[in-house]
Amino acid sequence: MTYRILVCDDDREIARAICIYLRSTGYEAVEAHDGTEVLELCRTQTFHLLILDIMMPGLDGIQTTEILRRTHNIPVIMLSAKSEDIDKIDGLTAGADDYMTKPFQPAELIARVKSQLRRYTSLGGMYQNQTPAATVYQTGELIVDDASKTVTVDGEPVSLTPREYGILCFLTQHAGQVFSISQIYEAVWQEPAYNSENTVAVHIRRIREKIEINPKEPKYLKVVWGIGYKMEKLHPKQLG
Repeated sequence: MTYRILVCDDDREIARAICIYLRSTGYEAVEAHDGTEVLELCRTQTFHLLILDIMMPGLDGIQTTEILRRTHNIPVIMLSAKSEDIDKIDGLTAGADDYMTKPFQPAELIARVKSQLRRYTSLGGMYQNQTPAATVYQTGELIVDDASKTVTVDGEPVSLTPREYGILCFLTQHAGQVFSISQIYEAVWQEPAYNSENTVAVHIRRIREKIEINPKEPKYLKVVWGIGYKMEKLHPKQLG
């Protein structure tokens, strides 16, 4: 199948250049120039990935991603001329799956696009053709159904991005085991863990906000100081 990618940058030359790189690699690319246009296109068309600039007039990339995440779980790669960690954290907190600082090499962008699409389909995105065997992981009242790629807590559905789902599924599948940040990153991102601390920590925080009654005192996803994180192995009757 041919993947459709939406590219949004208020600099038309940059957006056009990215689309040219993508098309030369075999992807279908659609160009947009502001957040409002992105939301309208995503409402009326199907895309498999979004490349989105942060600094734009009107709805910026952060705001656009936050709104988009209410209804869509497609991978989002954010672009920014800034390199500070806080900007990267803001982007990931908004729901982005990856972050690139301008200027960048086209080959690196294409590599990241391929990585995101590969991970998205392997996690059971809506465009995956294969239907995996039903596998359900449960701890307490948290249930991860890896066949339908759904998560519920106390019977209520939880909406997760592909990365968040990957982390939660991995830890729930191995409930009770402690994993380092590098181990989590390599298991979910399927690439070497370089400077992965902030990336994993931001995703963990977002997951807690979605599955925990009190994220500051988590029952499920816990930190093991100096080592990493683990999913508590709970029996349903232990919760109350």
